[in-house]
Amino acid sequence: MAKIVPFKRPSASKRAEGLTLCKSGFHKWQAEAGTPFDAKKGKLVTRSRCKRCGATKTEAR
Repeated sequence: MAKIVPFKRPSASKRAEGLTLCKSGFHKWQAEAGTPFDAKKGKLVTRSRCKRCGATKTEAR
């Protein structure tokens, strides 16, 4: 006879781990490598990516 293995579903807190802060607007921004230059504005552009959800933002300095 076969052995039945019970599978556990991840809890709601495990599934949403790290994403609830990002949904509330509290991202964990980390600067990406390389600094592109915006020729139209004449400024350096900083690209940031959220460590938790992967969202990106750019800002001119």
